[in-house]
Amino acid sequence: METNAIAIKFVSHEVPELETLKTSKVYQLREKLNKGEKLSRAEKNWIAEAVNRNAFFNRAVPLMGYRFGFDDILKTYVVKQYDSWQEYSAPDKTSLRSIIYGRIDQIVEISH
Repeated sequence: METNAIAIKFVSHEVPELETLKTSKVYQLREKLNKGEKLSRAEKNWIAEAVNRNAFFNRAVPLMGYRFGFDDILKTYVVKQYDSWQEYSAPDKTSLRSIIYGRIDQIVEISH
């Protein structure tokens, strides 16, 4: 099993040590995945929300100058809603549905 780095620094200025973020939810989820543990429904929903609601990354969560990547569990979906298509990243369709408001006409998984 290949383990991913907990996080990668993405800013050029000084930031606190990564160890200081151990109590954050995103750090704990990345650590849990690296250990090979399964995520709960609430954790998958949290990741879907955090990944799709940040302005920095499409497949990661930023925190204090660090990029916490979740490429290993995220799938890409296009969603048809109100006659337009939008791209999202989420662990599964259920977590994707939890963050989208309103009627969803169609969800299609895109394979890379």
